Amino acid sequence: MTDTLPPTDGAEGAERVESVEGAEEPRVRYEKKDRVAYVTLNRPSVLNAMDLRMHHELAAVWGDIESDEEVWVAVLTGAGSRAFSVGQDLKERAGLNRDGARPTTFGSRELPGWPRLTERFTLAKPVIARVDGYALGGGFELALACDLIIASDRSVFALPEARLGLIPGAGGAFRLARQLPLKVALGYLLTGRELSAARAKELGLVNDVVPPADLDACVAGWVDDMLRSAPLSVRAIKESVLRSLDMPLEQAFATRFVWEERRMHSEDALEGPRAFTERRPPRWQAR
Repeated sequence: MTDTLPPTDGAEGAERVESVEGAEEPRVRYEKKDRVAYVTLNRPSVLNAMDLRMHHELAAVWGDIESDEEVWVAVLTGAGSRAFSVGQDLKERAGLNRDGARPTTFGSRELPGWPRLTERFTLAKPVIARVDGYALGGGFELALACDLIIASDRSVFALPEARLGLIPGAGGAFRLARQLPLKVALGYLLTGRELSAARAKELGLVNDVVPPADLDACVAGWVDDMLRSAPLSVRAIKESVLRSLDMPLEQAFATRFVWEERRMHSEDALEGPRAFTERRPPRWQAR
């Protein structure tokens, strides 16, 4: 296992960013097609490092995905072939520190873009992370907040915050310890060591690992399978699974979940068995 970091710390400086990207270049590309929202972190010249402007733009995107009934699935990725995202723009952070900004800690409340994806705990629509290249720091935390991770075999994951005097405050410290065995998670958290895509799949963090040329087709396959499923069932399952993780089993059975209440009384709950009986594909309406 290597412990090297990519040839940038996630911050190239505002002067370079503006000259390469242009003042009007969006930090996030957002498209919707056939019930799928495609969200692309759009700073490839700095390995999609996340600055405050990007967080502002992402807030509007996640809000739209949550409210648009025509969106059933979201796919999150990074522009270019080098990185999903290397996390926080550290040059910007260093400047904010010099200007006396409050220190960072867990969560993003009262910061631009709140609630960020890592804290949108009630977002019931599934989000798939398409990872190609580096997913470091906040980039890895974004991926951990997604419901599925599909990665190219050249992808690398790490939470290097301990090496920088920081903490993985966007959920990395919490989610990694929930998604891996505790000592395995602590090993990566306390050292900042890298995690290859293959190893991440072995540990259950990643759903599929494929060559870069096959990445889009693999993601599309997962998206298509989700769209074949009843959207309210997908949301009810996601909500009930995530909310019940720390519950005793008896309590989980007794809990009333918001999206399960909607699914249970929906037209789609009638359509599924009817379509099966009539030997035809179901026509989901998400109502």
